[in-house]
Amino acid sequence: MDNWDEIRTAYHVARQGTVSGAAEVLGVHHATVIRHIDALEDRLGAKLFQRHARGYTATEAGQDLLKVAQATDDQFTQLAGRIKGRGEEVTGDLIVTALSELAPLLLPSMVKFQATHPDLIVRFLTGERLFRLEYGEAHVAIRAGAVPDQPDNVVQPFCRQTGALYASRAYIAAHGCPKDESDFAGHRFVGNDSDTSRAPFDRWIRDHVPAAQIGFRATEHRVMQRAVLDGAGIGFLPLWEAHCHPDLVQVLPPREDWSSDLWLVTHVDLHRTMKVQTFTGFLKQEAKSWFVG
Repeated sequence: MDNWDEIRTAYHVARQGTVSGAAEVLGVHHATVIRHIDALEDRLGAKLFQRHARGYTATEAGQDLLKVAQATDDQFTQLAGRIKGRGEEVTGDLIVTALSELAPLLLPSMVKFQATHPDLIVRFLTGERLFRLEYGEAHVAIRAGAVPDQPDNVVQPFCRQTGALYASRAYIAAHGCPKDESDFAGHRFVGNDSDTSRAPFDRWIRDHVPAAQIGFRATEHRVMQRAVLDGAGIGFLPLWEAHCHPDLVQVLPPREDWSSDLWLVTHVDLHRTMKVQTFTGFLKQEAKSWFVG
C-alpha cells in the first residue's frame, strides 16, 4: 500500500482532532501531517476534513476512509501480537544452511533438537551457494573458512574442523602405504576437479601432488570422501568422518594448515529471537562432544 503513511496520518488527525496532536503521536513535524492530508485529498479528489479554529473534523468521505483505516490498524495490532508471541516460542520454520559435507556431522544434533521441539519444522538447505541471511533465506548459517564479513550479520566462533590424509584398507593392500610425502610416487590421489577451490586441503593437494597422480576428481567433497572410502586413492577426510569408518588407514596425521574454522552466522534482526538463540545455544553445547579435531 503505497499511501499507507498518508492514511495512517489521516486516521490520527481524526482521532486527535488537531494537526499538532497527530504529529506528536506519530513523532513527525506538523508540516508532514499537513502535507500527508493534502496529498491524500488530492489523490482521492475529495475533502476528508473540515478545517476550523479548534482543529479538524472528518467529512462524510473522511469517515468512510477512517472506518477502513481503523480496521486496518486493528488488524496490524493483532498481527504484531501474534508475531511477538511466535517470537517467544520455538515453533514454525527453522531454516539452517551449511555445506553439504557437514550434513552427517550436523544432522544427529538437529534431529535431537527437533525432538525436543515437536512443533518446529526444520529446513536444512545445503550446497555451495551462499544463502543470504539479509533476505530471509535462512535463520542460521554454518560456514567454513575465513571469518564471514557480510554486513548486519552476527558471527560466532563455532568449532575448528581438522582433517588428515586417508586411504581404504583395500587401497593399502593393493598399493602399499606411503611413509611420508617423499614416498608419494606411484600412488593415486583423490582431489577436487576445480583449480580454484580455496579449501586448505584442496590447495595442499594441488601444491604437493603432481596433477597426473590425481586420478579421481570431483566437485563435491562428499563425493571425494566416498571415493576414498571405495578405494579410488588417497585423499582428505575430516577426523569426525574418518572416525566413523574403521576400514580407513591414516596415511599422514593432521596438520594445522589442513584445519578449517566453522562459524555460526545469524542476521542481526533475528539473532535475539527465542528460536535462533535456543538452537545456536544447543548446537554449541552439542559440538563439545564432536570428534572434530
